[in-house]
Parts: sequence; structure tokens; C-alpha cells
Amino acid sequence: MKRANRKAAATKPAAAHRPAYGMETFLVHGRHHTKKWDYTHHLVPPISSSAAYRLGSAERGALGFESFAHEGLEPSKASPIYIYDRLDEPVRGMLEESLAEAERGEFCAAFATGMAAVSGALGVLLQVGDEIVCHRTLYGCSWSLFRNWYPRLGIKVVIADLTKPGALAKAMTPKTRAVYFESPANPTMELIDIGAVRAACEAAARKGRPRPQIVIDNTFATPFCQRPLTLGADMVVHSLTKNLGGFGTDMGGAVVTRKEYSSQILLYRKDFGGVLAPKSAWPIFVYGFPTLPLRMKQQQESARRVADFLERHPKVRRVAYPGLPSFPQYELARQQMTDYSGAFAPGSMLYFTVKGDANHILNYVARQAYAVTLAVSLGQTRTLIESPTQMTHATLSHEDQGSCGLEGEGLRLSLGLESVNDILSDLERALAHA
Repeated sequence: MKRANRKAAATKPAAAHRPAYGMETFLVHGRHHTKKWDYTHHLVPPISSSAAYRLGSAERGALGFESFAHEGLEPSKASPIYIYDRLDEPVRGMLEESLAEAERGEFCAAFATGMAAVSGALGVLLQVGDEIVCHRTLYGCSWSLFRNWYPRLGIKVVIADLTKPGALAKAMTPKTRAVYFESPANPTMELIDIGAVRAACEAAARKGRPRPQIVIDNTFATPFCQRPLTLGADMVVHSLTKNLGGFGTDMGGAVVTRKEYSSQILLYRKDFGGVLAPKSAWPIFVYGFPTLPLRMKQQQESARRVADFLERHPKVRRVAYPGLPSFPQYELARQQMTDYSGAFAPGSMLYFTVKGDANHILNYVARQAYAVTLAVSLGQTRTLIESPTQMTHATLSHEDQGSCGLEGEGLRLSLGLESVNDILSDLERALAHA
């Protein structure tokens, strides 16, 4: 009997409590024990391919529907009853647990795309008659959402330059319920002082108003380079399609926030239907998250070298990269953009304007370059270049593009994992055609 007990003790899984390992290790292993799925004996978690789940009894089915997104029910402590994929599903649930911890949040919900996540986060905060203040520079589809659709829903959108002191306080009214921005902004790389935004929102609350909730798109930085919830934000949204997925094979989005919003966000996702499919969640969780630190370290090292090269090139007018000492908000970047060890982490994205014809550069890349690819999207293993005014932000009028700080000869560059010397060679030859 004693021998059997010793054997049982030897094979007993480690405690569910995670010791003080670093985030890079956690992103590789995830939680060894999770109520989403017991995969103690798997090195790689299985993928679920079932849209519906067998229920052991009518009572269990009823309990599953009753407990889903129930107010006051903390998802991390609840044993899930899987009923239907659109409600909950194990692989997506494990991805959500990992991303919530990586962002230092309490709750995460994964969506089908980044725009579905943006819509979900703001959908639970805003209603008819409310106002939202947005930074002047946004991803083209976010801009379209606010300009084309929110007015139809009776939600007023106020555009402000949140890089200017006092601009937010001036833009807010008693009806302001949310403040939305990207930092770094797509594509100009402008940074927003998250702590200053929080202070302005709290000052508004001291006047007897509801405190506007701060929603930030952290796609450019990723949680490896910046964790906005620790700096004063209320919600973080991501496009999982980009650096968090890392390989450009699957679309997805996510909202990370406090647990008090969990029920509303899950109900919104269920009713509007923008849920992340298990077959898309699995590669992001299995390949994207574990390789994020390694990829980001190399990509941002390449970004530093490319930014230095472009800044010295005679055919480049201006380079915007948070890692350059010449970057106008360099000190803010050093404060906000740090990795899990506290080191400066300026990211893998940059924006530059050329003195010649940008299309000549892009056409050369499309036809002759090997290490640099003409394509939209970002955060992939490949280095991608595009023209925001003609591509990702083409829905904006010329006037709006100008007010957002976009320039016709501006190019957005997302650094990949190629040899940086090859990237530099392609760029040098392309710039010769400007």
C-alpha cells in the first residue's frame, strides 16, 4: 500500500498554482491545469472540431445555459459546461486565459477579427445618445466604423489630437462614455500618454460625470512591448491576425479587461456572432503565443537597424520609430513601451516618408525584392511594406488623411524575421528608384 501511495504521489500533477516563472516561459507552456480542458498529458493541446457538445442530462443542459455569462459568475472559477461553440469552447478558452495573463487583465474574450473585437468592446460601453472621443489617427476600418456607422446608431464621435495636452479635456462632455485610441497609432506611430488620458478621465468624473472608459488598440505594441491595463486603460483590444498570431494564417481579435465586463462582452459576442473559430484559435495559441517574445526581440532589433538606415538615407524625408532618439515622443516611448523584464521595447513597426515617388519604390519591391514584400497586414514572419493612403487608409478622404497626419509619400513597414542585411539591401535598391 505504501509503495502504491508513493507511486501515486510521484505521478500526481503539479499544483495548479503557477510558480514565479517568467512570461516568456508561460507563453510557451500556458496553464498545465485549466478547467477549460484537462490536457495534463499533452505537450500540445488537442483541437476541438465539434460545433455542439453532448449533454449528460437535461439538468446539465439547463445549468449550462443558466450559468453562461451569468452576472457575478467569475469565468476563471466556473467549471465550463460546453453546449455550443458560439458560447464557449475549450481551445479558445485556453487562448483567452493566456492572453488575459499576458496583458495583466482579469478577463479575455476572443472574436473572429480585430474589428469584431473593437465593435464588441465599444458595443458594451455605448448606447444611443452617448459620445466617444477618438484620437485623430486610426486604422482605416476603425475610422470607417466611427464615421460611417456610429452616427446611424445615434452615437456621436468626437475627433481630437490626444497627443496635445488639454485636448481630451476640451473634447469631453457630460455625454462622453468612452475614449478610444491606438498607441502607437496606425500608421504614423504617434504615442498617446495613457496615464495622462486616465488622469483627464478621472478629472471629468470628479465633476460628477461617469468616468469615460479608456479603450486602446494594442495591436502594434503587443503585450510583450506594452501592457496598457497597468498604465490606466480599462480595455485593450487586439487583432490576433497580426503579431499575436504571427504567421499570417488566421484572423482573430480579442478584448482584455476587468471581470466586471465579462458577462456583457460574452453576451454581445454570442448575440452578434463574431466568435473566433476553434480552428483559428488553435494555431494562434499553439504557434503564435509561444513564439511572440522570440519574434518580437528579433523584429524590433531589425526595426532599429532599418530605422537608423532610413534616417540617414538622402531620399528619406522623415522616419517615425519609437526606438530612435530623434522620435518626438522618445521619452514617453521609454516609459510606456517596456518588455516583461523592464527593457525598452519600441516594437517592430515604423513609418517613413520619401522625397521621390513612393509608387516607384513599391513597384520595385513588388517586382524585384525578395526579403521585402508589398502587402497589407503586419506582424508576420515576412517584412511587409504598404502605402497607407492608397491601401489600409484608402477609405479616408484626402482631407481626412491630411488631418490624420498621413502623407502621400508615406510608407508603413512591418519588420519580419529575414536577415536584416537582406532587408536593408532590398530597401536600398528600392529607394534608388524613388
